[in-house]
This record gives sequence, C-alpha cells and structure tokens, in this order.
Amino acid sequence: QAKGAENKGKLHEQQQQQGKKDTKKDKKKEKKAAAPPATESDQPEITKLEIRVGKITKCWRHEDSDKLFCEEIDVGEDAPRAIGSGLAPFYSGPEDLQGRLCLVLCNLKARKLAGYNSHGMVLCASNADKSKVELVDPPAGAKVGERVTFDGVEGEFEPFVPNQIAKKKVFEGLVDYLKTDAECHPSWVDADGKYHRFLTSAGPCKVPSIADGNVS
Repeated sequence: QAKGAENKGKLHEQQQQQGKKDTKKDKKKEKKAAAPPATESDQPEITKLEIRVGKITKCWRHEDSDKLFCEEIDVGEDAPRAIGSGLAPFYSGPEDLQGRLCLVLCNLKARKLAGYNSHGMVLCASNADKSKVELVDPPAGAKVGERVTFDGVEGEFEPFVPNQIAKKKVFEGLVDYLKTDAECHPSWVDADGKYHRFLTSAGPCKVPSIADGNVS
C-alpha cells in the first residue's frame, strides 16, 4: 500500500510538470500567433509629421525683413515656440494673426530666419502662383496642443524626431501631396489619389477661400 501511494504521488507530480510544460508551449504559440509590431515601412508617411494646434500669443514684424512676421505660439508645451513666417506680404499687419489658432509643424529642426531663431512652421494654403496665402484655421473648440489626425487614417503612430525628419527628407517628400480639397479643407493625398482631411477633436480644419491649393 505504501508503494502504491508513492507511485500515485509520483504520477501526480509528473502530471503537474507536464501541465506546466503544455501551458508554456501554449503561451509560446500565442506569442508566435500575435501580429508583429508595426515597422517604419508600415507607418503612413503623413503620420511621421507632428502637426499640432497652436495659438499665436504674440506677433510682430521682423525689423530687418519685409516678408517675415515673428511669432510666439503656444503649442501646449512649457513655453511658447518662437517661429518665423513669411506671411507679411499677405496680411495687413501682425494684429491679423495675433490671438488666432493655427496649425504648427512641430518636429522640424530649429533654424535661423533673417537672424530670428525659428522652431517650427505655421501651415498655410497657397494658390498655384503663390499670389495668395491663407493661414490654416482649426475649428472653434480645437484644443491648443492637440495633435492633428487625418480622416480615414487608422491607428496611432509616433511622429519622427526632428533629426529623422531632416535626414529622411520626410516633409520634402510629402509637400506635393498636401493640398486643399474643393471645399477648402487641408488634406493629405495618398498614392491612390484619396484626400484625407486634417482633423482635430472639434472637426476638420479649413482655409477661408483657397480650394485645390497647396499646403506648406
């Protein structure tokens, strides 16, 4: 009887060990069956840009350039961004921009514009001959600092860091595919010719009057 009990104990122990092995195998199978993480090649090119809603808190004319406005723009960071924009020929004065919401391309390297340290780019639409330029307007209710998404583009993707944007010339590769549609909505045009509007939590962005224009 003692030997029988001992054999039963060993059998129970073996069954437990086998159960653990089977569980480990099942977990390995689950891991193999899981979808691999998205790679850079899977990421839609437009999502590599970090476009955020900003508010122009201060705007003035550059003292040495007739074309430049100097701006301080709140994009939800600890301090406003200093950004230079070549918008002076298209607006009567800085007061036309001050206090307005805008879209800012944030993940660009800082650079000097006529000596002014500019860190980012305000997005605007222009007509074919660039005789008319209009600031992109987020809708009323859009939140300062929120990242713009694109209609029909599913998933969440991390934007590239500025060095990647510069090295891989991401913006240069996209600029010909940033357009306004027939209803003046800034959009990304994909390889199939489909327009994906720039979206915020409050709805799509728009420009006042430039349809079928360029966005940069």
